[in-house]
Amino acid sequence: MRRSILSFVLAPGLVLAVDGCSTNNGPVSGVNPDKALAMNQERNAFETSEDPPIAAGTYFAAGQLAEANGDLPAAAWQYAQAVRLDPKNRRALFCQAACLAQLKKFPEAVACWRKYIDATDHDPRGYSNLGFCYELAGRTDEAEAAYHDGIEHDPKSVPCRTNYGLMLARLGRTAEATLQLQAVLTPAEVHYNLASVLEHQGRKEAAKAEYRKALDLDPDLDEAQTRLSALQ
Repeated sequence: MRRSILSFVLAPGLVLAVDGCSTNNGPVSGVNPDKALAMNQERNAFETSEDPPIAAGTYFAAGQLAEANGDLPAAAWQYAQAVRLDPKNRRALFCQAACLAQLKKFPEAVACWRKYIDATDHDPRGYSNLGFCYELAGRTDEAEAAYHDGIEHDPKSVPCRTNYGLMLARLGRTAEATLQLQAVLTPAEVHYNLASVLEHQGRKEAAKAEYRKALDLDPDLDEAQTRLSALQ
């Protein structure tokens, strides 16, 4: 596993069609008076009834469709409506928070990730995504605290350890980063991830050295070979 952040699960979109029905306003005719009265009463009850409320699942499905079409603002709004109807809806909370983070609405995303954490009884994946959201917002101290909270709840959490390690690597705290990554990744994967950070920072020679270390430890790590070749 290389990295686990803000991952999205896209379900098939659901298209809802609303069918209209027409009625005339005159009395029912062609039947005996008693039956006509009963039929009119039934029809009137149907005509004056309110539309059934939209379920949280319908909003969620609409959010999935909007997200699949790349309309993140609309998706976030639909997920918010699902959460309004069902405040503990884990999938809607997750997707809403992820959309908000991608839209760079970090305060709203942070609040949503915290609701997700509460709804899931402190799922470490929520802490991992909360930490990454804080990092994107430039709030690295709070990001570090979020990762620590996630690791406290699950010391073997791959997302928390991996994302925390990557953040530390980006901050130049390589020794600490290595310790976090080693807790959940193979030695070859540790060097691969360190190399990825270095490559992203434009430190090509250092990145190539780390990719070579990864391949020395695991010659079958094709991703490392591909990225090393691209840097040659």
